[in-house]
Amino acid sequence: MKIAILGTRGIPNNYGGFEQFAEHLAVALVKRKHEVTVYNSHNHSYKEDYYNGVRIKHIYDPEDKIGTIGQLIYDFLSIIDTRKEKYDVILQLGYTSSSVFFKLHPKDSIIVTNMDGLEWKRTKYSKKVQMFLKWAESLAVKRSDYLVSDSVGIQNYLKKKYNIESTYIPYGSDVFKNPDDKVIKKFNLTQFNYNMLIARIEPENSIEMILEGVCLSQKNMKFLVIGNINTSYGEYITNKFSKYLNIIFTGAIYDINILNNLRYYSNLYFHGHTVGGTNPSLLEAMGSSALICANKNEFNESILDEDAFYFQNKKDVAIIINSIVKEKYLHKVENNLIKIEKLYQWDKIIDSYERLFLDIKYSSRIK
Repeated sequence: MKIAILGTRGIPNNYGGFEQFAEHLAVALVKRKHEVTVYNSHNHSYKEDYYNGVRIKHIYDPEDKIGTIGQLIYDFLSIIDTRKEKYDVILQLGYTSSSVFFKLHPKDSIIVTNMDGLEWKRTKYSKKVQMFLKWAESLAVKRSDYLVSDSVGIQNYLKKKYNIESTYIPYGSDVFKNPDDKVIKKFNLTQFNYNMLIARIEPENSIEMILEGVCLSQKNMKFLVIGNINTSYGEYITNKFSKYLNIIFTGAIYDINILNNLRYYSNLYFHGHTVGGTNPSLLEAMGSSALICANKNEFNESILDEDAFYFQNKKDVAIIINSIVKEKYLHKVENNLIKIEKLYQWDKIIDSYERLFLDIKYSSRIK
């Protein structure tokens, strides 16, 4: 099949979840003899025309010059470019700045949209932007040929809100099997004697609540915050907690081996995401033998079930930090590793996408 993947900043991943997913999926499908193209922002550091057999289309992206409007231009130009090709399937990752152009997709290509999370709930957006994102969501539902939900929560939401079926395919992950404590020593850390989080530094990821809980606990154990702090909210967070010397802001780290080792040797790993589906960083934490403390919501509970601790406010965070030692809850860690192996292995996820693409190519559209 001839497949295009749109909606990311590009591969190889140096940004986030969709980029990571696109890299795994594209490379794996090429190995299975499909022809795959990924659309990259021209600002991406990777400038070659192929990456591990995946064709790269470098599309003009002025977001760094003009802000959010630049995303619209990038998405518009990407979709227009697909009209030059004869793709069997176009996989659109997300809809926030692209669904207004969905009618411009080539008529002979099948449009599959991964609906991501409930973007309009993100508190970083103004009321007007949230209203736009609700509308954009409805356009994506209406104008896509097929929908993919990366969590049962999103699948249920689409059914209830729009009375439409979607295919459930979560993100994938691997089990981390080669820990090396030399990695954490470079951060002046010792085994199981620190807590941490990895996230985009944004309000809906409970960063402030978690760190307030860290301070409330009055426990002097080091707490790592891994994520890009070069934003207005990142500046606010670092300033607010600058006097707490046990809170360490590392900035963004994309080296998966470093991240896996940091998670593996942590005492507690905090996952504060509130609006996503199957968040890649959560699966990575499970696969890295982290003991997880998560924001209590449908998305996180549907994945972790009883094998995590949950918080709803800073007091919960403080209580957990003061009372939980990883070595006493290794059964939760083991149960999450089993989930990764049985439900979220990349091969299984790739199988599901390939099967979906083949099925829809050789069957009639649902719309």
